Amino acid sequence: MLVDDHTLISKKEMQNTLEQRGYGEMRQDKFFLKPFESLYFLFYKKLSLSKGKKKVTFDDMVQICNDFDRDALTKFLIYRDLRVRGYTVKDGFGFGSDFRVYERGQFGEKGAKYLVFGLTEGKQEKIGQLQKNIEEITKMGKEPILAVVERRGEVIYYKLSLVRFVENTKNIDAASFVSS
Repeated sequence: MLVDDHTLISKKEMQNTLEQRGYGEMRQDKFFLKPFESLYFLFYKKLSLSKGKKKVTFDDMVQICNDFDRDALTKFLIYRDLRVRGYTVKDGFGFGSDFRVYERGQFGEKGAKYLVFGLTEGKQEKIGQLQKNIEEITKMGKEPILAVVERRGEVIYYKLSLVRFVENTKNIDAASFVSS
């Protein structure tokens, strides 16, 4: 059953199966799938979802998720790609990251190894906050990864490392950079 943009799973045996495989979370004694998880299961036709008496399709869910989060489709595409590659993926826990990603076979045994930031190709972002997040993530012993979703929906991953940007205080003549 759909509650806002989350899916409530009421069957205990289904909750246990999903939880063991790294899906969903308990909140106030109820088990919910995150929006990107619901989209994933709807995409592969592994979930029958309803809101009241109305059946919710994948396209319906995309629209509902977009109403709550304008980056919902980007998150779904990255989530789907990581899951297909065999990773266990959970919601990010801060530092601007979208996902925590566990090494294959390590979910439940070790903490997440990667923190993934999602971007859509062509979208402009300020580098300052990303730099601060990378510093904090690196201090925690995690690896920051940038996932860029291309216009065709393909996801490309970039491992990020610490970079120091310094303010350019020199007045540079840009005329030499312009071709005539």
